[in-house]
Amino acid sequence: MNPSAPPATPAKNFLSILDLSCRDLSRLIDLAAQMKAERRLADQAATANALKGCHVAMLFEKPSLRTRSTFEIAIRELGGHALDLPAQFADGGREPLEDVARNLERWVTALVIRTYAHAKVTTFASAAPRLHVINALSDQEHPCQALADMLTLRERWGECDGRTIAYVGDGNNVATSLAHAAPRLGVSVNLASPSGYELPARVIEDATRGARKGARLRVFVDPREAVAGADAVYTDVWTSMGQEQEAAERRLAFRPFQVGSALMATAAPGAFFMHCLPARRGEEVTAEVFESPASVVFDQAENRLHTQKALLMLLLS
Repeated sequence: MNPSAPPATPAKNFLSILDLSCRDLSRLIDLAAQMKAERRLADQAATANALKGCHVAMLFEKPSLRTRSTFEIAIRELGGHALDLPAQFADGGREPLEDVARNLERWVTALVIRTYAHAKVTTFASAAPRLHVINALSDQEHPCQALADMLTLRERWGECDGRTIAYVGDGNNVATSLAHAAPRLGVSVNLASPSGYELPARVIEDATRGARKGARLRVFVDPREAVAGADAVYTDVWTSMGQEQEAAERRLAFRPFQVGSALMATAAPGAFFMHCLPARRGEEVTAEVFESPASVVFDQAENRLHTQKALLMLLLS
């Protein structure tokens, strides 16, 4: 693929993995892999000026290390300019979000937003028809993380068809985007969550509808059954930002879902461990598993940069 000519797509915004067709998702991952290999070329890379003259606003209502860092680097490495907006402009208190969006579309090409409420993401997208909106995390979905996860799977497996990934833990935004993305690349997903913390039925339905090459989504109560024979095991924190008041209750409910060496031993030989970070060793994963050779968590973190560069190319260049 020629990185200077990203695949055509009807999508103006990236609010969800579902905004991409199966074909565009696969081609985006291909482009990300190519851009990763060519990053050493720096200013000599074919994409070094792909976003020349473009300004991308960053509106982060929630704290961020990986997402903010990798988006800012990605924008600059593509020749664009990142504009850091104060978080207060996401609360709608000073002026309506619709007015913020309609101002921004007069000045910038795109908005990268990380917020608590998914409704804010959709408000920005609908209020400003010329503004490209990218969901950098909301309470419902984390599609940028899923892109990095898919590149990591592709790097580890080569061909993804017929593989299985087990997700153990909270049916949260990370689990949602993983369930949306993996089956579109032919990867089956086994989901295991405590009662009351499962993925919503609509997510399962959307993910199943997009599955290809025989990929399936299966829901389990017992994490051991979900992990048995899986090629990768994924988990996330038990208590996400904004849920701190539920922490004690969640620790009790999720304790049987901790990913430790005994659980990993039931997976397929050579299975690897995944986590979107930050991780709490001793809660959702043991330190032994997190620090083991099977852990690819920092590969996932690195790949946030490359997949987000490919995403920006797809939407903006």
